Amino acid sequence: MAKIKTKYVCGECGYETGRWLGKCPSCGMFNTMSEEAVTKATSKFSSFMGEASFSKPLRLENIQPIDDNRIKTNISELDRVLSGGIVQGSLTLVGGDPGIGKSTLLIQICQYIGEQGKRILYVSGEESVQQIKLRASRLNIKTKNLLLMSETNLDIIENVIKEVSPELIIIDSVQTMYIDEISSAPGSVSQVRECTSRLMRLGKSKNISVFIVGHVTKDGAIAGPRVLEHIVDTVLYFEGERRDSYRVLRSVKNRFGSTNEIGVFEMKNEGLVEIKNPSEYMLSGRPINVSGSSITCSIEGTRPILAEVQSLVTYTNFGMPRRMAAGVDYNRVTLLIAVLEKRIGLNLGNYDSYVNLTGGIKIAEPSLDAAIVCAIVSSYKNKVVDPFTLVFGEIGLTGEIRAVAMSEKRVMEASKLGFKTCVLPKENLKELKNINGIDLVGVSTVSELLNIAVT
Repeated sequence: MAKIKTKYVCGECGYETGRWLGKCPSCGMFNTMSEEAVTKATSKFSSFMGEASFSKPLRLENIQPIDDNRIKTNISELDRVLSGGIVQGSLTLVGGDPGIGKSTLLIQICQYIGEQGKRILYVSGEESVQQIKLRASRLNIKTKNLLLMSETNLDIIENVIKEVSPELIIIDSVQTMYIDEISSAPGSVSQVRECTSRLMRLGKSKNISVFIVGHVTKDGAIAGPRVLEHIVDTVLYFEGERRDSYRVLRSVKNRFGSTNEIGVFEMKNEGLVEIKNPSEYMLSGRPINVSGSSITCSIEGTRPILAEVQSLVTYTNFGMPRRMAAGVDYNRVTLLIAVLEKRIGLNLGNYDSYVNLTGGIKIAEPSLDAAIVCAIVSSYKNKVVDPFTLVFGEIGLTGEIRAVAMSEKRVMEASKLGFKTCVLPKENLKELKNINGIDLVGVSTVSELLNIAVT
């Protein structure tokens, strides 16, 4: 009997080797190598683009562009993240923690797309069709163009796709799918990679839009090899805590548009509901006349979002003061504390400093620097920042306040929500004209900022 050949594959990055290793030499992770049998390819690979496309190179001017036909979902927050809608023939990966709303959102878009006369095939490897029917009834999904299927064998699914010819396919989830030719178990690196590649070729060849749901690891990354994110056209991540009602949909890869846009939803009994004004939602319930709180404005793509930065500075009981940050970059917070100690003379070396961006949202934009500094100093001195004052600006290591982009949008959003004063970099003040209803104060250093904002 011929000896069965095996290989070892890393579950994180897909690195292959002929022997087991405790540490992957590619990604550096420990205990991620799993044994898989080596199988020979039974069919010759054929490109979804056709042989003629690879026969000879073509001049750019001679290539005819394809039509950018997009399918509207009637969920404006999702269409914003997808840069206008679903591109025909695209492959989109949706990731997120269990129970955060991936399946809910995908079945919600079926109603409006089905009303357009487009046929949808929803394939689930985790639920029966009766369970999907219960969720569809709760979400008031009544379209007759939605076909449900509970199957994990991708060969059977391909035959059904050729038979019903859908315009949209939803696979929930790709980790449950398997191909008979591959001997490894469903969810392994080889199965996930090959199933995704086959779905990609199928969607491109037949101009079918495909959504696949991907499980995430405890670190928040898509389970399976990183090559999975390189295969697909668009990668969407759901952010937020299951105990909170809000959800943030963020695009981390988009071959057909921007990756800076976000969509904000609220989970209710009737499903995911769009939040048209995230700024008002994020500021709801904020405390008034309490130290350690300041309001800032961030730009996510083209959308201004107001958020509250909170800080708590207390005397430490240990020799080493603690620094904690939630929703903002930890290293950025420690840098700003060092600027306050050096340039302002605050003795924060004996105090624990905690910084939190309320609502659970995560923002890495440097324009939050001014609000973080105001919140820390407000808590340290136990002085209140005016609740109707907005603060934004980037802070340098020498204590200067640097200009930020899209300052007019930030000021207009603050004025719309009733803020009376806006403290901003002096360089941005030169750009703003004819904005009524809000006082603009320009500052150039941290000391000027604190003298105005923290009274």
